[in-house]
Amino acid sequence: MLHSPRYHGLSMADDPFDNLESTLRSGGPEAGFDLLIGKFREEKKYPLVFEARLMKSRHALGLPLIQNERLEDLPEAKRVVHERDFMAAAREVGGLFLADGDIPRAWPYFRAIGDSAPVAAAIEKLQPQENQDPVIEIALHERVHPRKGFELILGNYGICRAITFLEQYPDRKTREDCIRLLVRTLHHDVVENIKRTIAKAEGAAPETRNVPELVAGRDWLFGEYDYYVDTSHLVSVLRFSLDLTDCETLGLAVELAEYGKHLSTMFQFRGDPPFEDGYDGHALYLRALIGENVDDAIAHFKTKIATSNPDDVGTAPAQTLVTLLSRLERYPEAIAVSLEHLRETDPNQLICPSVFQLCQMSGDYDRLRSLARERGDLLHFAAAALQA
Repeated sequence: MLHSPRYHGLSMADDPFDNLESTLRSGGPEAGFDLLIGKFREEKKYPLVFEARLMKSRHALGLPLIQNERLEDLPEAKRVVHERDFMAAAREVGGLFLADGDIPRAWPYFRAIGDSAPVAAAIEKLQPQENQDPVIEIALHERVHPRKGFELILGNYGICRAITFLEQYPDRKTREDCIRLLVRTLHHDVVENIKRTIAKAEGAAPETRNVPELVAGRDWLFGEYDYYVDTSHLVSVLRFSLDLTDCETLGLAVELAEYGKHLSTMFQFRGDPPFEDGYDGHALYLRALIGENVDDAIAHFKTKIATSNPDDVGTAPAQTLVTLLSRLERYPEAIAVSLEHLRETDPNQLICPSVFQLCQMSGDYDRLRSLARERGDLLHFAAAALQA
């Protein structure tokens, strides 16, 4: 005798459809929904848990159990309750996926209710491993946990891919966190590789992790072909580090620039103006940001302006100096440089503060008023008049 596929291998009591019907008869709708939700949870069919929760909510509200209207079309009182139930169901199901370590499947539920914190907390606990691209996508491109996402890129794919990503990364709020990770990673690699080389030659490596201290008195570390990290990575990281504000990481960047200065001519580089002298220019700028040799740096970049032809290099030297002076809070000098060299430059084309922004930053509203009148700019004149 052939058995129906529905009952094959099952007693009547084990058939889920019969169980559900029996439960609905004996315990009513509430018991039936609880049976469904419990079964779906046990079988890890979490999306069905979500749907069952919503159906239970619709039943309680007297709505059709299969949705055929838009949420916004519901009466206000019912809509508010159903939205609350929706959020609770999404949080429950997202939590179930997180408990199973499935961040990509958890995220849509938390995204739907605008709550990224549980997903960010789960991402924070991760260590780099294979097949994390979906998590990296959520962390970085969905902005759930950019720093950790960048850390996972570094751990899984290395500095090269991390640099490529950062070149295109638009989020200024978390960009510095990513730069900080890059600088610290590259500094670690330089230190470890130099210490390994010293230990091999001298029998033991110094305890210090300060690069200038490691290389002091060891010119033999820098032969014609000797380097300790990919120089293209070094150049890119130094370029990014100019945007840092964290003094501790800026100090590490200075060490990287000083390391670069020790490399043979084969590994020196000529940067874009005003950093044509490569590591030296970067070292001067970075040192100024931590309060070292400030006047020397300012004089250096003034010389770059004086010796460059704007027709050839544009306004980059002047904009670099304005940026440096503004970061050093030497606003009158920054305003003077801007007025002398950037007066004709469209403010929308500037990557440094405009002269109006510099006046605002310095609180020089008389200067702002004067410049606004001179340029026929009523809006900025109003800003000066209202703040004076």
